[in-house]
Amino acid sequence: MIDLILHIIDEFIGEHKAIIGLAILGVMFTGFIMERFPAAVVAVIGACAFLFLGIIDSDGLFSVFSNTAPITIAAMFILSGALLRTGTIDAIAGFIIARAKKHPKLAVAEMFLGAFVASAFMNNTPVVLVLIPIILRLSRATGYSPKKLLIPLSFICILGGTTTLIGTSTNLIVDAVARDNGLPGFGIFEITPFGLIAAAAGTTMMVLFSSWLLPAGQVSGAFESSDESDFLTELTVCRKGEFVRKQIKDVPLFRRPGVTVTAVKRLASYIRHDLEDHVLRVDDRVVVKLDLAELISLRESDDFKIGIVRSGDTGPLGEELVEATVAPSHPSIGNRLYDIPFLAQLNVRVLGMTRYRNLPRSDLTNARIHAADRLLVTGSSEDIQRMYQNPNLFGVGQTKIRAFRRDRAPIAIGALVAVVVLAAFNVLSIAVAAILAVGAILFARCIDAEEAWGSLDGNVLVLIFGMLAVGLGLEQAGSVDFLVENLTPFLRDIPPWGVVFAVYALSVLLTEIVTNNAVAIIITPIAIALGNQLGVDPRALVIAVMFAASASFATPIGYQTNTLVYAAGNYKFTDFFKAGIPLTLGVGSATCLAISYSM
Repeated sequence: MIDLILHIIDEFIGEHKAIIGLAILGVMFTGFIMERFPAAVVAVIGACAFLFLGIIDSDGLFSVFSNTAPITIAAMFILSGALLRTGTIDAIAGFIIARAKKHPKLAVAEMFLGAFVASAFMNNTPVVLVLIPIILRLSRATGYSPKKLLIPLSFICILGGTTTLIGTSTNLIVDAVARDNGLPGFGIFEITPFGLIAAAAGTTMMVLFSSWLLPAGQVSGAFESSDESDFLTELTVCRKGEFVRKQIKDVPLFRRPGVTVTAVKRLASYIRHDLEDHVLRVDDRVVVKLDLAELISLRESDDFKIGIVRSGDTGPLGEELVEATVAPSHPSIGNRLYDIPFLAQLNVRVLGMTRYRNLPRSDLTNARIHAADRLLVTGSSEDIQRMYQNPNLFGVGQTKIRAFRRDRAPIAIGALVAVVVLAAFNVLSIAVAAILAVGAILFARCIDAEEAWGSLDGNVLVLIFGMLAVGLGLEQAGSVDFLVENLTPFLRDIPPWGVVFAVYALSVLLTEIVTNNAVAIIITPIAIALGNQLGVDPRALVIAVMFAASASFATPIGYQTNTLVYAAGNYKFTDFFKAGIPLTLGVGSATCLAISYSM
């Protein structure tokens, strides 16, 4: 009896595989929209459904792991992480901020241009993540509302990602699916002309409409660029340092954006005016305000002693580095930081302190302790372990911020340039070039192995593998052919340019409500089959899918960068709708016309 039931079920599945495949896809799209589960989970469950029903077998399921696109995407994540770790992006952005007060409009334009170029060669999600606090600093320097800048930042990075094959994971996925369906692979700059046209159209729409469609006002929250991210420290000039008898303006550290010299203490007197022309002497203490990454980077310097240096403290800094917060019950609240008891009891050194919105105006040594002050402390493992047991300190733990490795920045930049050049001239495939570049930056220690693996976005990679399995299931079920057969009669009398617009419109609509990589994997084989049936160049339709799958401007959920600025800018959902609709229409029209003209 059971065998008979199973036989009937097998026959039913065999006869209706195409419809069942579409039903699974429909349930998955509902899951994507409802967001009860992460998109990656929905994709994995969909792949399991095809496997459970026997539409794909285990060999077919595991065959998706041989696809080079996810490996390439993972390698590009790591290369992006190396550029961040070496301070490359921070240095470029900081240079622009330094110009903001003199040329505010030009500085904003330069920032967006830098974001556009960076997104063309890096994954645009980490680019936006790094630039959000920098954009907030830029808004304060220029007086522009951050709400007028954050959504355009996301849009610019989306447009930048469409200008090269490696600019976004979506492009690499579409290329991989197209190759699996018999089309030649795309060159790294093959889509660049279309990308530049789309970017020109998008920039024009933002210039025309963003000033009155985007809201004004300030932002608050985790991304806010406030004094909480700035640390107060003091740098004691070493006798053997190379900056003795040099003016402050000639010291590279003090010229970096985000580093502010507030005073110089010599013996018992403070110098607070004309600091740029001040000539440094041995044992001068330079009072500085800077961010945590910059402060940690100074640990390797032989030119200064960092933090509170007690008499006779000439040894090297401890190997441990932690942050600790002063408890409200601490008995030393109101006293000088120099007199806090654990500094006398333990062989540790306070490198810096931060306080929400209100850093002390004195030097670090004489700063008065407030509840919730956060301290950066270094010392031996044994002494740091004793700090964990201090009831007057809480939140003691290793800092998550890492020091910049600026001396290795040329290697990281060179590795990325090598990937682009080798792939552009067909010396190596993008996947092979990217993997070799990852090996080079790991060997050169541009980024540590743990950080490299941490820079991988597991959700994106699992989603891609899951959707590749779903795409294979739809193909083997005959769902793609079923859709094409039923759509062809409606599109047969439409001119080729109309088919391009139709494919683009369908893709961009789905992208606004469903994750872009899922749309790319599902629509690409349908577009290729439609092109073959209708006599329309399938490569042109694939390019339309490639651009439409990234053109998520009207909602904050269709693309990761939109979600990031949505949270950072405290936007309403409708803010994206108002600003994104004109952009979607302008970019879509320009892109489709350019693709149609090239056919």
